[in-house]
Amino acid sequence: MSSVGDMAAYPVRVAQRMARQMRRLAERTPPQRERYVDLLRAVAITAVVVGHWLAIYVTRDGKGFQGGSILQVASWTRPLTWLFQVMPLFFLVGGFANAASFTSHLRRRGNATGWVLGRSARLLLPTTMLLGGMVVAALTAGALGAEPTLIGTAVWLASIPLWFLVAYIAVMVLTPPMYALHRRAGLAVPIVLAALVGGGDLARLVPAVPYVGQANFLLAWLAVHQLGFAWQDGRLSSRRSVALPMAAVGFIALVLLTVVGPYPVSMVGFGEEKVQNTSPPTLALLALAVTQAGIALWMRDRGNRWLQRLGPWTVVVAVNSVIMTLFLWHMTAVVIGVLALYGTAVMPDATPGSALWLLLRVPWLACLALILALLVAVFGRFEQRTRLRADSMSVVRGVLPTALTIAGVGAVLAGLLALALAGLGYHGPAGLPVKVLVAYFGGVAVLAFVRWRYAHPAQE
Repeated sequence: MSSVGDMAAYPVRVAQRMARQMRRLAERTPPQRERYVDLLRAVAITAVVVGHWLAIYVTRDGKGFQGGSILQVASWTRPLTWLFQVMPLFFLVGGFANAASFTSHLRRRGNATGWVLGRSARLLLPTTMLLGGMVVAALTAGALGAEPTLIGTAVWLASIPLWFLVAYIAVMVLTPPMYALHRRAGLAVPIVLAALVGGGDLARLVPAVPYVGQANFLLAWLAVHQLGFAWQDGRLSSRRSVALPMAAVGFIALVLLTVVGPYPVSMVGFGEEKVQNTSPPTLALLALAVTQAGIALWMRDRGNRWLQRLGPWTVVVAVNSVIMTLFLWHMTAVVIGVLALYGTAVMPDATPGSALWLLLRVPWLACLALILALLVAVFGRFEQRTRLRADSMSVVRGVLPTALTIAGVGAVLAGLLALALAGLGYHGPAGLPVKVLVAYFGGVAVLAFVRWRYAHPAQE
């Protein structure tokens, strides 16, 4: 009996230990830290997670599971994406954080290669844990006799969060040259990038120039990332004279581009749309980004004052300590939730968008939150450890390690891009295309070698 009681009490003890650790970290926060940025990052990722969970509909019949996006069947949900599409906010915060980290790194006599190695480690270990987990799960499911179609669908759903990493890792790696450009040209850089995005939108309408518009996958997110640079160095301030006009101009442009102009209202793409605002990003999405940036700047002082309280700040610290794990595993929670719940009394079939379907979102969100909490408890510790180790990777000198770093990052990006392009389907016993596994894990191995062989702590 005592052993059973000890097992039941173990999760409680782990939670209490983690709470004490997060409180200590919160108490040791340096006074100069911009706490509001951490709050925005936590809010953005939470909104993405909840938005994805709410947008999915699933039905089950004699043929198995069927599903899609609620945006396809309930048009009234599309304007709500203006609230839940917060990836622009995440890239804005990413620009602020990357600028602050990079400039601090240079002050400690670090260099660009060392910074990229350290910063990428914080992203790639949680990503590697997810990809490795997907491979193990696919192989196990195949050995147990699961249908290939079901394995392919499950892996595709679980991998959705990885698609965004192609753009985020790319803008992160480009931080050193883009920050140097920012120092020279300031806000002219995102303005020019926005103009190029507009050109890409036009190119998509001209059959003679295919693929040109695909550059917007990088150009649009670079533009938002550059706004984060401008916030960090003070070119964008939280004064009402700056923040409120910025939000108003962005919102007016958003309304004109979508309600009057050629862009769809939905800020999240779905299959029926000929033009989507996210695939690739459009001027309409940039207008939403400007709106969000203006609102974020306007609320900055209030947010920082609130975060001086230990309780709220401890929660923000705890969420940020596992932020990548939360994001990367939230669609895996959906896969587990669908397999475990649909067709049961907890989650009976309901017409998507109906009153019953809406009511069932409450237990659906609660169950997914519990599943994700368990996944984070298992895998979040790897992200927390990586953050501590990555901060010590500061100086890497020489042509060879720099070339290896570029090659490693390029292989990682190629692998993740190949995964995004592979689409829905069964891609073999491992669940993922072989070229994805070779490119991604090969790139990670090269970067790990460079960190082990060439990276050294910076000298103060």
